[in-house]
Amino acid sequence: MIGFIGLSHLGLNYSVATAAKGFEVVCLDPDASLIGRLRGGSFPIDEPGFLELYAANKDRIRYTSDVSDLKSCDLVFYALDVRTNDANESDLVPLTRLIETTAPALPAATTVVVMSQVKPGYMRVLISRTNGAPNSWYYQVETLIFGAAVRRALEPERFIVGAADPALPLPDPLRNWHAAFGCPVLPMRFESAELAKIAINCFLVSSVSTTNTLAELCEAIGADWSEIASALRLDRRIGPHAYLKPGLGIAGGNLERDLVTVKGLAAENGTDAGIVDAWQQNSAHAKFWAVRVLERELLHRNPTARIAVWGLAYKQDTHSTKNSASIELIRTLTGCEIHAYDPVAKLEGPHFPNLTVHPDPLGALGGAVALVIMTAWGEFSRIAPADIRERLTGSLVVDPYGMLDRRECEADGLRCFQIGRA
Repeated sequence: MIGFIGLSHLGLNYSVATAAKGFEVVCLDPDASLIGRLRGGSFPIDEPGFLELYAANKDRIRYTSDVSDLKSCDLVFYALDVRTNDANESDLVPLTRLIETTAPALPAATTVVVMSQVKPGYMRVLISRTNGAPNSWYYQVETLIFGAAVRRALEPERFIVGAADPALPLPDPLRNWHAAFGCPVLPMRFESAELAKIAINCFLVSSVSTTNTLAELCEAIGADWSEIASALRLDRRIGPHAYLKPGLGIAGGNLERDLVTVKGLAAENGTDAGIVDAWQQNSAHAKFWAVRVLERELLHRNPTARIAVWGLAYKQDTHSTKNSASIELIRTLTGCEIHAYDPVAKLEGPHFPNLTVHPDPLGALGGAVALVIMTAWGEFSRIAPADIRERLTGSLVVDPYGMLDRRECEADGLRCFQIGRA
């Protein structure tokens, strides 16, 4: 039997994936009200395929807030999401508190794995504070992606496992769990594993920043980034899976957290992290691409325009609005009347007095002089430009992710602006 402690996005996805692999699973969270909702089939996350996977495997999953229910587990994962503050700094206090209050109740022979993202050095300090046996505690890097968490939990690319002594064999319960997923397992020392997740995200940020820098240049010189990206994917040094789609900077909190962590570690240890400053600056610039287009094409002559916004989440297939470019656009255009739609994310209240949220995308268009598509939800690409033109009182469409066919837009009398295209 396998236990999961901490039932936010990470714990819920991995526990259901574990049940899908045939294991009996016990899921614990100290929040009794959350446990009640989970038992009733109500989940605080939105992930494609999650409810279907849960329905197919719920007979192997039990939810509890009583730590004694974990006494039969020979393998337990701590899988609480580590939240970030407004400065993108990790708040590890809830995770540490959860571990310190539940770990003493676990059987001495239990193999314990921390999945939550932590800073380098955390595991060594944790073991000393909890008096845990060093070789019974492990750290495993998680690489779930909002909007694709179920797929990545079921079909991981690899498992990165931090250990006090990576030369020693992993305990049988953990090896058996790994075997069910059939992917490479990379044991390494704690510090290397803790830094590995940050390294992955830093390389991702470098691709995002380089892509956005060159895509913006394409707009200025008459080039088309989509044509260039196909050439890059055929370069073995870059590859077919490279992140080469331009966008509105980085968002969601996880990548930003790792940049803040690297800068902090560099300051503590006297190393250089100037490149991180450049990535952050580039991301901040990219986030306001749509605002710049609106100011150039519309707002300089109509600063109180009514604007339709499709998408509030920071990316498709998630309800999260953490560091969302759409939120920044709404906050910036305080003089405009914003009418928005998002299929999942919710946003309302006194912080956004100029915002009206609609239950459908076409309903948000009525009376608007411009449409801005801020999240790449698939349903937006299925809406005909002719239907958009019929409802807009203006002709401006700001479509950073290229959700619409620009030739169709132009044929229907729309002026469509997309990142990386002149």
